[in-house]
Amino acid sequence: MTQPPQPPNEPPQGGFGAPQDPPPGGFGAPTPPPADPFGKQPATPPAGGFGAPQTPPPPGYGYPQGPPQQPGPGYGYPQGPQPGYGYPQGQPPQPGYGYPQAPVPGRPQQGYGFPQGMPPGQPPQQGYGYPTAPMQQQYPPLQNGGGNGNGGKKFTTRMQIVVAASVAVVLIVAAGIWFASGGGDDGKKEEASQSSGGASEGKDTRQGGTVGGGGTEKAPADPKSRVTFQLPEPKVTDVTKVDGSWLTDKAYVKTGLNEIVGYDMTKGTKLWSIPLAGQLCGASRHMSKDFKTAVLFEEGKPTKDKKYQPCNQVGAIDLNTGKLMWSKSVTGATSGDAPVRFAEITLSGTTVAAAGTEGGAAFDLGTGAERWKPKVSTDSCYDTGYGGGEALAVVRKCGTYDDPQLVIQALNPTTGAPLSSYKMPPGVDYASIVSTKPLVVAADVGDTAGDGSGISDFFSIDASTGKLLTRIAADGEKYAARCQSTEVESCQKLAVGNNRIYVPTEDHEGGGEYGDTNEIVSFDLTTGKPTSDRADAGDRYTMFPLRMDGGNIIAYKAPPYDKGGQIVSIDGSTFKQTVLMENPGAASVREAESSFSSDYSEMLYSAGRLFISQTMISKTTGSSLSGKDYLAVAFGTG
Repeated sequence: MTQPPQPPNEPPQGGFGAPQDPPPGGFGAPTPPPADPFGKQPATPPAGGFGAPQTPPPPGYGYPQGPPQQPGPGYGYPQGPQPGYGYPQGQPPQPGYGYPQAPVPGRPQQGYGFPQGMPPGQPPQQGYGYPTAPMQQQYPPLQNGGGNGNGGKKFTTRMQIVVAASVAVVLIVAAGIWFASGGGDDGKKEEASQSSGGASEGKDTRQGGTVGGGGTEKAPADPKSRVTFQLPEPKVTDVTKVDGSWLTDKAYVKTGLNEIVGYDMTKGTKLWSIPLAGQLCGASRHMSKDFKTAVLFEEGKPTKDKKYQPCNQVGAIDLNTGKLMWSKSVTGATSGDAPVRFAEITLSGTTVAAAGTEGGAAFDLGTGAERWKPKVSTDSCYDTGYGGGEALAVVRKCGTYDDPQLVIQALNPTTGAPLSSYKMPPGVDYASIVSTKPLVVAADVGDTAGDGSGISDFFSIDASTGKLLTRIAADGEKYAARCQSTEVESCQKLAVGNNRIYVPTEDHEGGGEYGDTNEIVSFDLTTGKPTSDRADAGDRYTMFPLRMDGGNIIAYKAPPYDKGGQIVSIDGSTFKQTVLMENPGAASVREAESSFSSDYSEMLYSAGRLFISQTMISKTTGSSLSGKDYLAVAFGTG
């Protein structure tokens, strides 16, 4: 497996400044009619655009069909790749550091593979996103003679139809019973111990607590939102990383070009700016309780003689005051006198941990004092990256490039000492840490995912002993969570809580005339079995988790071509959905919202405010049909 290309860094043209001047009536305020803050009148849906109606689907279930045709590819057959929600229009994304690569020729892409809709009121069939029920007793063919209740005579056509219908009803009822019981588990078996039964009835089977509740996000009196501000995309000459966004109780903070900027959460006006020596090249997704975090940035700006600057500066920033608290570089065992080049950074408590192929190091968040470095190993082991948050874990790679052995370790954040170790199975070149408490890891074992998601399996590990609790198969044709395989802490579209992992299913045909839909489902992290949890996105919407809110799930619903997106809270016990925000359906607002690819953007929601921002920009982004490209767009209710 080849390494991803390093990010080019051409000299920037033009600086990233404050938000554009607001039009009369307030920044981001709609020009009459009020539904359109981007200054455009509602228009008909763009042909082929985001969520636009495609060719009407064939007649549905129960509709009289024409003469039998030659059968085509069956259920689950990989279809050609279709642009998803927010897929950039116009110019395709340019390859760059951490950017998705082109599909491998001949490898199946994410197909529909979903059964057609059933009439209302029918029990669920072998559902998309759930293990297929194993076949039970086969019904023998009917024989002429005894046992047919017709005196040994052959069945008439009408009698055959009646019997066939009865058998079908029995099978449907049986499938419904299987679905409700969460049976049919055909997942991979590991050496992990398995306990009987799965999580159900809103209970955490491992801790005995009640699932759901405890969230702080409440539905406003009116969930309809408005655009509060938009930030213009800075002008660059090459692919540039701009990942990193945070929310404090005072500011929305976003990475710009050679700077980090804090904005007023309501108006979008600039509150402060932290200039950096070079472009940001890594950012922790975690903050301390007093709104401090850690970043990586390059040692300088590109020059004519040195276009590619090394990512070797570690820094801590105070997101409340807009101050760079400290920054430094360190040397490593393999870097000689040169500073170590880092690739990833995270935060756990007051420990900043940075890692790369040349080595790793940990620092005190407040002072920058070095706490520890990974021990130099004689078997070519090194820390590829750390996962932070409530605990600290590492993906450690040993062996050769062609035959690597990955080890997942829970660490003491203060000393770096391993608390436990788990060896990943053979065929794993990269692994991503989904959660550190509980410890959950994602990997594409043997490159079998086939969809570019970086996930074929989830591994639930006991952090205190290193024992594998369960291994959960996550078929790439069924589930839509994603991890960038070369980055340890990069997973999106999933959430961990209530001793469950919540994942979205792939998009599939819905019950409406046009448009796809999907669901959010979950797996028990002790047994590995699917639970009865199921949240439907609804016709023409697709949804995925953003984060946990206590025991509830905060999810984003990508909109159809004629509506705005939504933020919903899903009760972790009942899986009832509550709409927290519904964005405007005006054409220009929809266009701006859908210009952000859901796979390559950051979404932050809190207290009635939603911020969507880019993680990478280029000279030819061109994702907006209007030609206007945004670094970030903010929505608010009330």
